[in-house]
Amino acid sequence: MLFPGYRLYYCCEPVDTQPNRHAFQRRINATVLVSFFSSLMMGWYAKNPVLVAPGMGLNAFFTFSAVIGMKVPWQVALGAVFWSGILFLVLSAFNIRTYIVHAIPRPLRYAIAAGIGLFITLIGFVNAGFIVHNPATIVGIGKLQPALLTFFAGLLFTAVLVTRQVKGAILIGIVFTTLAALPLGRWWAEGAAPLITWKGVFAAPDFSLLFKLDLVHSLQWSVIPVIFAFVFTDMFDSLSTLVGLSEAANLLDENGEPRNIKRALITDAVATTIAGLVGSSPGTAYIESAVGIKEGGRTGLTAITGALLFLPFLFLAPLLSVVPAIATAPALVLVGVFMVQPVTKINWLKLDEAIPAFLAMVIIPFSYSITQGIIWGFLSWTAIKLITGKKKDISIALWIIDAFAILALILE
Repeated sequence: MLFPGYRLYYCCEPVDTQPNRHAFQRRINATVLVSFFSSLMMGWYAKNPVLVAPGMGLNAFFTFSAVIGMKVPWQVALGAVFWSGILFLVLSAFNIRTYIVHAIPRPLRYAIAAGIGLFITLIGFVNAGFIVHNPATIVGIGKLQPALLTFFAGLLFTAVLVTRQVKGAILIGIVFTTLAALPLGRWWAEGAAPLITWKGVFAAPDFSLLFKLDLVHSLQWSVIPVIFAFVFTDMFDSLSTLVGLSEAANLLDENGEPRNIKRALITDAVATTIAGLVGSSPGTAYIESAVGIKEGGRTGLTAITGALLFLPFLFLAPLLSVVPAIATAPALVLVGVFMVQPVTKINWLKLDEAIPAFLAMVIIPFSYSITQGIIWGFLSWTAIKLITGKKKDISIALWIIDAFAILALILE
């Protein structure tokens, strides 16, 4: 299972525009609470090996679009998160979201799984500094500096362990790469900043964000678009993640559908509701769960274990600086191999299905958004089937999905 601190460190965007020296601790504590209760519920109630935490894309929307861009006070934005969670619960309780899952064409399911794998790999390469921004070519390759060479050493080491089917290979690889990164910035390259910093062990919890949401003003007309944006973004994000992980890991029921999907979606809805209460952006099933699944996690015990591993960071937040991004990057890259396997099930000679599947698969990493990939996969599937005279292949539920997709694009 991927070290929980990875998610804690990277998902904590500020929920106010005037952060003070305690802001990091507040955000960590809010994230821990969401991750602990939601992942525990996913394991105990939904019996799935999928962890739940605040979504990174939803973090960005909360902070930069809602709070900074639309000038929505962060307390009101938290209220919007809460109400979107309540709406999720309604949709999930009445099987509407489950009905949508069943309507997703199977080639798109395979493509989403593969696209998520490519996305995870891209995140790993970016975290390692191997893939970087290049103004001339959009992206490029980073310079061969000690940190990048350390990443490659960790990637090779972990790949060999995985190939030899060593138990705990990914975790061993993270530890190995962390130890290899210790000298960087200390023994090499005089003046370079160290990758690993020591900020102590213990820090007192800060629950000052608890119940700071504004439930009344978050229902005013000007905030309704924010609520619906959270609804649609989280819905497509969680649906695609659960479908992708289920297809890649064969976590399917006797009908070939994602296992315990209704309970999983109810858990996702509860995660968003909890997030509003404790002071975080919406919670959602997250794609890095593939690391734990790749290591053999197939039951709810995996999610319960992950939940328990989040909990100590209420008090041990400074330890998050010990594991650098280049240590978890090899794990993310290698999980991509596991996630893209369903792409072989797509009939690439049947172009009316292959083209939408391909678009969904490549748009996910190219746009850095799972939501965008699944939206354009749905819309292209419908358009091509309609224009080529295969309207019967478009279910009523898929028409509904398309309406949601278009609305999500408008509200973005």
